[in-house]
Amino acid sequence: MSSSTYPFTAIVGMDDMRLGLLLNAISPSIGGVLVRGEKGTAKTTTVRALAVLLPEVVTVTGCRFSCDPAAPDPHCPDGPHTGGDCAVRPARMVELPVGASEDRLVGSLDIERALGEGVKAFEPGLLAAAHRGVLYVDEVNLLGDHLVDSLLDAAATGVSSVEREGVSVRHASRFLLVGTMNPEEGELRPQLLDRFGLTVEVAASRETEERVEVVRRRLAFDEDPAAFAAKWAPEEDALRERIAAARALLPGVRLGDGALRRIAAVCAGFEVDGMRADIVTARTSAALAAWAGRTDVTTADVRQAALLSLPHRRRRNPFDAPGLDEDRLDEILAGFEDEDPEPEPDGPEPDGDGPEGPEGPDDGPGGGPGGGPDGGGQPPQDAGDGPAAATTDDVPPQRQEPGHEPARQEASAAGGREDGGEAPAVAASEPFRTRRFTVPGLGEGADGRRSRALTAHGRTTGARRPRGGTLSKLHLAATVQAAAPHQRARGRGGPGLVVRRDDLREAVREGREGNLVLFVVDASGSMAARKRMSAVKGAVLSLLMDAYQRRDKIGMVTFRGSGAAVALPPTSSVEAGAARLEKLPTGGRTPLAAGLLQAHEVLRVERMRDPSRRPLLVVVTDGRATGGVEPLARAARAAGLLAGSGIASVVVDCEAGPVRLGLAGELGRALGGPVVTLDDLRAENVSALVRTVRNTDSRRAA
Repeated sequence: MSSSTYPFTAIVGMDDMRLGLLLNAISPSIGGVLVRGEKGTAKTTTVRALAVLLPEVVTVTGCRFSCDPAAPDPHCPDGPHTGGDCAVRPARMVELPVGASEDRLVGSLDIERALGEGVKAFEPGLLAAAHRGVLYVDEVNLLGDHLVDSLLDAAATGVSSVEREGVSVRHASRFLLVGTMNPEEGELRPQLLDRFGLTVEVAASRETEERVEVVRRRLAFDEDPAAFAAKWAPEEDALRERIAAARALLPGVRLGDGALRRIAAVCAGFEVDGMRADIVTARTSAALAAWAGRTDVTTADVRQAALLSLPHRRRRNPFDAPGLDEDRLDEILAGFEDEDPEPEPDGPEPDGDGPEGPEGPDDGPGGGPGGGPDGGGQPPQDAGDGPAAATTDDVPPQRQEPGHEPARQEASAAGGREDGGEAPAVAASEPFRTRRFTVPGLGEGADGRRSRALTAHGRTTGARRPRGGTLSKLHLAATVQAAAPHQRARGRGGPGLVVRRDDLREAVREGREGNLVLFVVDASGSMAARKRMSAVKGAVLSLLMDAYQRRDKIGMVTFRGSGAAVALPPTSSVEAGAARLEKLPTGGRTPLAAGLLQAHEVLRVERMRDPSRRPLLVVVTDGRATGGVEPLARAARAAGLLAGSGIASVVVDCEAGPVRLGLAGELGRALGGPVVTLDDLRAENVSALVRTVRNTDSRRAA
């Protein structure tokens, strides 16, 4: 073992994470493990420690794809392999950076040589490097969806393919997939979650003695890594042998009809979609039996496998809490108690005090104490301009003649508080499917599903020379047209085509991008009138769901009383937005200008951080403004500032009652964006028509 790698058996706590990793090491067909947890919980450290325990790999000498001499890949680009020398090396752990390109992941094909010489000159990617080892993706929830999809496809099929204009390269890619993520930064979508075999939740221990032991071991390792590793070497060797023994035993494990019925009943009882859950639970149950040194799968194996393989498959939207009801699980399994009584498997024993303690390497899932080397944390080396209008599928609300009823009277009549007091938070009404709002123009932001943009995926709209000297997607027709006039000068008199680098043209593709949707929510006393806040929260919750589905970042500014506050800085976590919305109190005056100015500042800062992601401002208000001198005039000036910055906006008019002032409509005109009522937000509202508002440039030209 490398002295620079923290020993797996020296990790304190984190039993579920260690067990999930070990089961995948025994049976890679389980499909990998997703580790969800707060920052600083030794996720990276544990994965690196596991890679050291994996058996050495025998490869064909000189093969860049790590082919097994006993069963070489018939599609290997470096093949065919017929005999020859062999090489032995440790199993690799390959890390996929969040900012990696698709070519970096799957590999790249030299299109110039493929077209001009008919040679498949292929540069392997990370999927090839990880073959027969570990592929680790930190912050997997921040990867682009197309990368995650390619990654999980390779993990499921064991094959990676690169297709470019009819030229195809395939190679084996079987690896132990480990993804880690911090849920506060946004969730993976359910269809992607389902592709991970197992999931575990991790958190730093709150027990004083356990935290002390973590720090003690981490300091000892930092002081002398070689000595610390030598101290734990016997436990590491024992665990390495146990993994090899479990791998050898796995083909002989019997998964009887009784166990299969239990698995099917559990998956059906928790209403998980599809059949992948049943298959993964079955494979995990068999791996648990092999880990315990048995050839029969027990009820306890099925129970433990379900706790690892089902929680993430029960989530159908971002607001569903992860986890599994263990009482319900026990209730389902209890229905099989009279069938085929089975012995309990070996379970993990309590942690000991160190390598000299009473436990042996077989006592826990890690063969020794488990958890994080630095307080459940990672070691130090692991710390690591848009148009001014929006288009929408909605119609503006039908405006009524403005009345002169002051906000205070409405609030008083309905129990709201405009006097600076605070009303208790109310629950949101049921969310619904909303119409799509878009940012006008053509962006170049992150892939998503909201606004038009130039993206790596989508329909081809033209061709251009490659940017930066690298070719992304070949435009074959444009390349042939560029090369054809030069064939005689290149000495080509017969059939065929000589293509040079200067001839290459890449496809320009148009798809959809994700935007930054910033909600500005009026939480003043006038919004609490007539119990409107429940409907308003339901509408915002619906818009949050829409933002989740369209791959947006979201943020939230609220205003009430004497000022505005950033309730949620821009993030990819819509669950965080829903949680803040649920607790949002109401009451007080309506500092509309302060809310708009706060939104302008949030967007200014975010534009410097992520200039390619275009914003969409969603103002949820009845349009009233109270407090201070000339509150409506100040709000109009603040709206003009946002419109002058080229920020696309939508106003959701929350005004209700028989007499309406129409102030939200005036705010919408000042912002240069459409105005919709709460009812017009609903996608099923067939009376709504498409309304396009000209952007700032169009208005100026007119």
